[in-house]
Amino acid sequence: MEFLIPKFKDIIDILIIAFLIYQSLLIIRKSGGYQVLWGLLFLLILYFLASIFELQILTALLSGIRTYWILAIVILFQPELRTILTKLNLAKELKSVFGKEEKSSIYTPLIDAVSSMSFRKTGALIVLENKTKLTEYIQKGEPIDANISMRLIVTIFNTKSVLHDGAIIIRGNRIVSAKVVLPLSQKAEYARKFGTRHLAGIGITEATDAIAVIVSEQSGQVSVAQGGQITTNIAFEELMQIITDATK
Repeated sequence: MEFLIPKFKDIIDILIIAFLIYQSLLIIRKSGGYQVLWGLLFLLILYFLASIFELQILTALLSGIRTYWILAIVILFQPELRTILTKLNLAKELKSVFGKEEKSSIYTPLIDAVSSMSFRKTGALIVLENKTKLTEYIQKGEPIDANISMRLIVTIFNTKSVLHDGAIIIRGNRIVSAKVVLPLSQKAEYARKFGTRHLAGIGITEATDAIAVIVSEQSGQVSVAQGGQITTNIAFEELMQIITDATK
């Protein structure tokens, strides 16, 4: 009667099949080709894993339907495949290869502005949006929709400007908001050492994956906050590298 007692491998096999059936029912209930595509990709990965770990029942089940995978993809995604093939061109290939250089050129005016403000000891707080959207903070500031420009950034943070108090937020290659109020870091180690501008820069990076560039109005020193941590006395070449690496 030992053959009636399932082994640990058999239990895993049965559980996976039950999970597949459940997920298949969910997909059938929902419309949309992309959900089916994810399901097919999942089955493909599962097939290889089942083969490696010798899950016999699961392997046999997936082997029975693998013949129709490619056909299902072509039928479901005929319009999408046509669009993708049409849009593929050399320009996009070059963009993917030289993307880092392009981003460096985008942020060159920003580095120039930081350098100018550092020399003149003009306080500034510049936040670069990353993957986490900063919409709620952008809406609290004064809306701006302009290319990154050295003159514009320097003008905004001029003490005679009504927009100099607070932060500017950059999304992609656009300055989207100024005079933005940001959350302050509550860490005691930073509160004892830094002023409001630096604490705001650290605070936004504690709450999001943004990068904050801070220029001190007392010393002109440039600092970068990222991931809730701050690095002070950053060189301009290093600043460019940090920005391009963090916003890939």
